[in-house]
Amino acid sequence: MKKIDNPKKQASIALKKAQSHLKNIIQMIDEDKYCIDIMVQISAANGLLKSASEKMLKNHLRTCFAEGIKTYKQEVKEQLIEEVLGVVNLNKKG
Repeated sequence: MKKIDNPKKQASIALKKAQSHLKNIIQMIDEDKYCIDIMVQISAANGLLKSASEKMLKNHLRTCFAEGIKTYKQEVKEQLIEEVLGVVNLNKKG
């Protein structure tokens, strides 16, 4: 299988897999499947979402952030840093 190097594409793939997991989870709930099995699938979907978030952060750091940090304007640099820290903190909570 060919490795995909584009973080956005990797994130998209992870999100599509998560979408499929969520559909299956809803079906499992509707069919009154065993709760532990449902929770295992929810955990798998959460892992895919986390992976997608990490891929998007990696893409942002390599593109938008890297370009923006080259600016000489300190307020732009500070804004970029605060944005990244905000997202990292959100991911810690989730």
